[in-house]
Amino acid sequence: MAYELKPLPAQIGVFPQYIASQTETIVLKEKVLSLSGDSFDVLLANGQPLLKVKGKFFTLGSRKSVYDTAGTHLFDIYREIMHVHTTYVLEDPKGNKFFELKNNIQIFGTSATAKFATHGTGKLESLTMKGNFLDTRGDIKDDTGHVVARIDRKLLNARQLLFDQDSYGVVVAPGMDMAIVAAMCICLDDKTNDK
Repeated sequence: MAYELKPLPAQIGVFPQYIASQTETIVLKEKVLSLSGDSFDVLLANGQPLLKVKGKFFTLGSRKSVYDTAGTHLFDIYREIMHVHTTYVLEDPKGNKFFELKNNIQIFGTSATAKFATHGTGKLESLTMKGNFLDTRGDIKDDTGHVVARIDRKLLNARQLLFDQDSYGVVVAPGMDMAIVAAMCICLDDKTNDK
């Protein structure tokens, strides 16, 4: 079902409990019938729940709250409005911004850059998403060119696509934070749906 990605030279992420210990495939399933229209289940490929994402009604910037499987609020995702380039941020439950994803202008395809600090080391990270996001395909790479995740809707079988048209798979490299990858994909989904 998936490709193997090389382990990263050092862990990248904010949430140590979500660092992939091996190549993992996560599945993002948008809840099409949710009242807000922006809710997701994030699962491992074997169906094990990983995260719950709940869209908020009538919020500026399409705010979504992300919870672990025990119902603990981890962070919010929202679009900041007053920017030339489309910009998304992640904010902890206390209201502190810890992540920013900015859309880059390109002639062909789409590109966006995420900036945040890795938990524990404080190392400033820069991850770039590039690809054909209208088809939900692309790579997320670190600043040295390592592929940290590969987004590919074709990872899902025909049955999953038939019944979950707004679902797609993401392969995550060992050493990468699956919660951060899921958040980047949700930002991408939000931006794609705004077009």
